Amino acid sequence: MTRTRLLAVAAAGTLMLALGGVGAASAGDGLNVSGTDLAPDQIGYSKNIKHLSNTPHVGPFAGQFGTDLAFQGDRAYVGNYQGFIIYDISNPSSPRTLAQVNCPGSQNDISVRGDLVYLSTDSSRSDDSCESTGQPATIKESWEGIKIFDVSDVTKPKYIKSVETKCGSHTHTVVPGESADYLYVSSYGPRDSFPDCQAPHDLISIVKVPHAAPTSATVVETPVLFPDGGNSGTAGCHDITAYPSKKIAAGACMGDGVIMDISDPEDPKVVETVRDTNFAFWHSATFNSDGTKVVFTDELGGGAGATCDAATGPNRGANAIYDLSAGNDLTFKSYYKIPRHQNTTENCVAHNGSIIPVKGRDVMVQSWYQGGVSLWEFTDSTSPKELDYFERGPLSPSNLGGTWSAYYYNGFVYSSDIQKGFDVLMLKDPTLRKANSVRLKEFNAQTQPVYPIR
Repeated sequence: MTRTRLLAVAAAGTLMLALGGVGAASAGDGLNVSGTDLAPDQIGYSKNIKHLSNTPHVGPFAGQFGTDLAFQGDRAYVGNYQGFIIYDISNPSSPRTLAQVNCPGSQNDISVRGDLVYLSTDSSRSDDSCESTGQPATIKESWEGIKIFDVSDVTKPKYIKSVETKCGSHTHTVVPGESADYLYVSSYGPRDSFPDCQAPHDLISIVKVPHAAPTSATVVETPVLFPDGGNSGTAGCHDITAYPSKKIAAGACMGDGVIMDISDPEDPKVVETVRDTNFAFWHSATFNSDGTKVVFTDELGGGAGATCDAATGPNRGANAIYDLSAGNDLTFKSYYKIPRHQNTTENCVAHNGSIIPVKGRDVMVQSWYQGGVSLWEFTDSTSPKELDYFERGPLSPSNLGGTWSAYYYNGFVYSSDIQKGFDVLMLKDPTLRKANSVRLKEFNAQTQPVYPIR
């Protein structure tokens, strides 16, 4: 969701445990019912998706936005404007809350690496603590950036380090190194009145986190990716996805889609740039399994607009599919957008997703806010198609909502719904069954692995 749509979060925070049960939402389900045919809050789905469970936000997290997801072992880490939540997902039909970390600061984009959780703060705060309050960015002492937590005891996370970054941290991407992690921090929205967020801001911040001493984490570089200013005043990136095994990354940088050479993680180089007059806001990027294609998303309307309708059409607020050559050249092939028209009260546009690891095919699961979760295929780059879906009817009363991120991890699809909480889905398509045998020890969607596909 874009910076201009950020909402205020609660002022204070404490660390608390919440060990509890889970409620599954199934009343009013509708097989093959979707889009404008769904009643408020009714669940609709296609035949090959089963809704296993829903865990609502509770306590100070109730009413706050759920955001991105990360995974490690049998745990899911879920970002929230109020902090983050750790779930035990060893039984996907009944996730169990291990901890809630109350640490306000939109949008709390999250990743996990070893014993560390990285959290992005992209709202100006009075200080870097979990008890901070909102404070105008016009005040020099205001803080935004990266927070680091030690989660070696997942029931008692400890806040150990903060790193301030220019214009805050809307999202971050982990680029693993031999002796350190590198966080590519994406941020934007410079203004002359913001002392710590001045134009031009055609850069990313690189935070180095030494494995042996994470509390010495610091900004080591702020490389300018667009020395010419970028397309339409790009002024930063929204999100970056790394493919470490190929030493490349794909950046969605507001007005530009780029490929970067990250062979030196402290000195990324833009080696390919594409632009599309049809795109309103380059939001995110996903490689296919072997890194020969890139799916860029257009967040038309900033995540708050109702853009999944006939008036907007099939090519705006959509995915753009590019083939990627061995020389890192991008070639546009087609657009993909969900075919299910939504109501005028439902914010809906392409958002976060990940690959389903199945041999010989390019299949992706993806969030579309109130357009729900879409399972779609782009094996033929010129002819993408939806395979299955899961969605809810419009929120009642109307509000911003829907699924922020939907990722496939170790046999199941996990979705972070902005308003409704944490959903678990099972794919029943027999042609995708072999994906269930793929197991990862850790998964951050913006750090794409080489899947052990059979």
